[in-house]
Amino acid sequence: MKYVYLFFTISILLSCNSSEEQKNNQNLDSKNEILKQVQDDKVFPKLEPNRYNVAFLIMDGTFNTELTAPFDIFQHTIFRDSIKAMNVFTVANTDDVITTFEGMRILPDYNYITDSLPKIDILVVPSAEHHLDTDLEDEVMINFVKKVDKEAQFITSHCDGAFVLAKAGLLDNSVSTTFPSDIDKMRDLFPELDIRKEVLFVHDGKYITSSGGAKSFEAALYLCEYLYGKEIAKSLAGGLVIDWDVKNVPHLIID
Repeated sequence: MKYVYLFFTISILLSCNSSEEQKNNQNLDSKNEILKQVQDDKVFPKLEPNRYNVAFLIMDGTFNTELTAPFDIFQHTIFRDSIKAMNVFTVANTDDVITTFEGMRILPDYNYITDSLPKIDILVVPSAEHHLDTDLEDEVMINFVKKVDKEAQFITSHCDGAFVLAKAGLLDNSVSTTFPSDIDKMRDLFPELDIRKEVLFVHDGKYITSSGGAKSFEAALYLCEYLYGKEIAKSLAGGLVIDWDVKNVPHLIID
């Protein structure tokens, strides 16, 4: 009788485990189906042909100015004739709304983990709240930056976005800068790098790093002047009531 009882007990346990496993598999299938439906229904931005594709890497804690300043400058290129304008869009590691440091809520255009991304010609890395600590431990994000770097024409950072570029190894052979009060911190974390003070932006090869804040406008205008010439840059600046002359901006260009 004891063995019969034991047999039934084991049978019940195996049945429960089997039912639980089946339930988990059904839940997983359901989640995958929901995710597929979300991706199928997702509306991506319209990217016009024959333009530079400019991606802005955003995440929770991104600082408004380092995002919106270059975004404004680059987006306004579509209103200038006879130039190769810019398609601007945001990328993140989620389809959910991200919240900036100042509380702005933004729905990312692309999820760089699950979506098929267009070729990125210019990657902009605005500063975010945890770019000096936990964000640098995000291997998926760092690897994404490395991957984009292989084909991008320019990689730009504003404020502490330079820490992300440094962690990805992009600045190993380049001169750079970052937010003024964080230069010493960056030198401590990356002692092998050549990091300059007393400049608002540095252009070295394909990398443009800026001190950030309101000076993110200047770094973005400089890239536009580099690509389109002085008159287009002055026109873009005028549209945002900025008195633009690169000679008045402390900067460094590495030949």
